[in-house]
Amino acid sequence: MRKLICTLFIALAALSCRSLTSQGTKHGTQGAPYEVLVVCNNAEWESSLGEALRSLLQQPIDMLSSEEPMFSVLRVAPDNFTGASLLENHRNILKVVVSPKVQRAAILAQYDVTAAPQVVLTFQSPDEQAALEYLSQNGEALLDILEIAERDRTVAYGEKYQSRMVCDAIRKVVGVDMKVPKGYDFRSESDHFVWASREFPMASQGFFIYSYPYTGKDDLSLANLVRMRNEMARRIPGPSDGSYMITVDKIPIDSKHYKPFEPSYKALKINGQTWIEMRGFWDVANDFMGGPFVSFTTVDKAMQRVVTLDCYVHSPKYGKRNHLRALEHLVYLIDLGDKEQ
Repeated sequence: MRKLICTLFIALAALSCRSLTSQGTKHGTQGAPYEVLVVCNNAEWESSLGEALRSLLQQPIDMLSSEEPMFSVLRVAPDNFTGASLLENHRNILKVVVSPKVQRAAILAQYDVTAAPQVVLTFQSPDEQAALEYLSQNGEALLDILEIAERDRTVAYGEKYQSRMVCDAIRKVVGVDMKVPKGYDFRSESDHFVWASREFPMASQGFFIYSYPYTGKDDLSLANLVRMRNEMARRIPGPSDGSYMITVDKIPIDSKHYKPFEPSYKALKINGQTWIEMRGFWDVANDFMGGPFVSFTTVDKAMQRVVTLDCYVHSPKYGKRNHLRALEHLVYLIDLGDKEQ
């Protein structure tokens, strides 16, 4: 088991600190995905610092059809935390320490302290003002540490436990090596296209992965990515005959009027490969059904083709955040071979 302990000025170290541990003899962690246990006394929690922490951790996520916070927050007083194994073994812990004995504001990140996989952040500061200033400058990086910890759990699980039928279908039909975590079931395949999903009593989280020849940089334009998404999404049937998935291109202003809508679009690096991330909403033609989606598209230069992983969630009554986040992590389990030079 390997343990990383990173003392950090978050802006520099957040993205490099990641847990590489296996569970080994450690206890399993407690808590739900994207849940943070904040260890903080009452006075600080009710102060401006507590308000700033809540605003940071619970800020709403973009591109979800219902408002949900980035993290669910539980708060416990320090006296009730120490010695309580269920609390000490939580997956994501943020300890807040404000004391004149502290020289400067900083965060200590520790991994797998009492359980695995676990991240424990200690946010220390000499006073409240210094803590607020530090948080305003480094808050987003703090979120990155928590997000990376959640992502690494999905990746580690997918590397260890795989849905063989889905992995084999993707390799055979799309020609891509992808480690799909156990729990996803094969739904269908067609020309350079595979669809898989994980079904719950009141929700569905699914993805489809496909490829097509690369003809030039215009293939990666927003308009073309939406066009190709609609072409491929037609292969996913809706709940009634003749219904199928489409991409939302307008949203309601009121009960009678609509305005045009386009998915968000940005480039990012994942495992050394450039991907285009597109976020938006999907609907069903000729029926009533929908939800959020996120897609990742890249150019496989060795094969001169475009590869897209498209992830969607349907959860009309309950939260969508955890379903969509788990799907987003799947792109880290794709191996296209040689990375970009």
